[in-house]
Amino acid sequence: QVQVLESGGGTVQAGGSLRLSCVVSGFDYTGHCVGWFLQAVGKEREGVAGMWTGGVYRPGGSTYADSVKGRFTISRDNAKNTVSLQMTSLLSEDPGMYYCAASSLCSGAPLSASEYTYWGQGTRVTVSS
Repeated sequence: QVQVLESGGGTVQAGGSLRLSCVVSGFDYTGHCVGWFLQAVGKEREGVAGMWTGGVYRPGGSTYADSVKGRFTISRDNAKNTVSLQMTSLLSEDPGMYYCAASSLCSGAPLSASEYTYWGQGTRVTVSS
């Protein structure tokens, strides 16, 4: 059974940094996608960062929403079954619930919620001015 558990949320001042972590257990990362999504109050859940494992026909890589490019970095440690999101230069539009997601298939849309099967419960990020 796959379990996804996020941690690391909290309150940070605007311009500050925060690191979110996600442990995905019962899941083989090989050839799959992992991602981070933000759901701000009153808004749809949107992908902010996604990462996929390379295969025979394509290299691995990562992608980001335009709003976080250059500020957020997704990474993973397969040995620890952990996916992280390093967030820097946090802005007033960054707060909300951050969800980690994983998928056993990767069809080429790692920022799309429909790509993912397994979701965590979310961790809240608040940005104070």
